[in-house]
Amino acid sequence: MSQKITTFLMFEGRAEEAMTFYRSLFADAEVRSLTKYGPEGPGAEGSVTHAVFTLAGQEFMCIDSAVQHGFGFTPAVSLYVDCADEAEIDRLYAALSDGGGVLMALGNHGFSTKFGWVNDRFGVSWQLNLA
Repeated sequence: MSQKITTFLMFEGRAEEAMTFYRSLFADAEVRSLTKYGPEGPGAEGSVTHAVFTLAGQEFMCIDSAVQHGFGFTPAVSLYVDCADEAEIDRLYAALSDGGGVLMALGNHGFSTKFGWVNDRFGVSWQLNLA
């Protein structure tokens, strides 16, 4: 088997909510596997032990950490999306920035005719580019 690299997202209780939200935004999206903590823990009952999902054919993994951490997501690592048209970039920018924060407003920044950078409501950073 050849080596494979997959983006792994660690949440603290909102993994399934994030996965559902992301799947609503991208075509060719599905949950491939999902397991949850039961009453025996160690995480909160019903939170995600481990999940694998795809967005636009790209595979991701996520969990709800059973341990509280002193860190979260940072814009130093972001998900980069080349959008096919203006309607797509506008839709994704609006949805992903809703409840999150804007790092770079959607516009012409010289290196791209239309680009925006946001943190979503879960803290995950997204760079959106009009291809």
